[in-house]
Amino acid sequence: MTQRTPLVAANWKMNGSKALVAEMTTLLTRADLQGIDVLLCPPATLLPLFTQAEKLALGGQNLSQFQAGAYTGELSASLLQQAGASYVLVGHSERRTLFAEDDELLLAKVQQAVSTGLTPVFCVGENLQQRQQEKTTEVLAKQLAAVYASHPELLAKSVIAYEPVWAIGTGEAATPEQAQQAHAAIRQQLARYDATAASKVRILYGGSVNAGNAGALFSEADIDGGLVGGASLKPAEFLEICLRAKD
Repeated sequence: MTQRTPLVAANWKMNGSKALVAEMTTLLTRADLQGIDVLLCPPATLLPLFTQAEKLALGGQNLSQFQAGAYTGELSASLLQQAGASYVLVGHSERRTLFAEDDELLLAKVQQAVSTGLTPVFCVGENLQQRQQEKTTEVLAKQLAAVYASHPELLAKSVIAYEPVWAIGTGEAATPEQAQQAHAAIRQQLARYDATAASKVRILYGGSVNAGNAGALFSEADIDGGLVGGASLKPAEFLEICLRAKD
């Protein structure tokens, strides 16, 4: 069985403050996080404030598909990197639905991230209607194929996050069994493009992860950690979630 180092990622979305940066940094840097990776994705303006966070990885929540130029308001991969990021979220459901990011655009963003040296955390997931229609596997396959079918070389440099849209911010997490089924389907789909990379790629679960359900979710064979939203704004609870990944 391939050993994959658990990764727990925090997505602060459009939240956070200098005070939260300080509190989170102090708590996490004092904790025993050996054996796991911890990633913090705050708003980009807060990235440079994590000056005492050597044990932690930092990431952006989004990036431009362009390398540089006259794109007012956009942030390139290199700008994120200079601000301290080594990862970047790509294709979060909020970007897909609220900002109409399509498959072609997301491929360009993954390529831009990898070419600059950032690790993309590529997000996929189905909405409630698609789950009720038993189309989860079909939806996931389409979203993954848009990036990795024609560019399998990108997989070894990626992290995948499964985030059922119906569970994000609702308090209704997928059961461990539902999540594992989706994660196994993702890994099986990716194996069609690069079997070796598919066995090694980390697949995170995102969707109302909290300290109460993290342990059961992370114990499943194909769940390699979590992409945590609301609970990541509560330092003590986020630390507890991280520690669950060590169990």
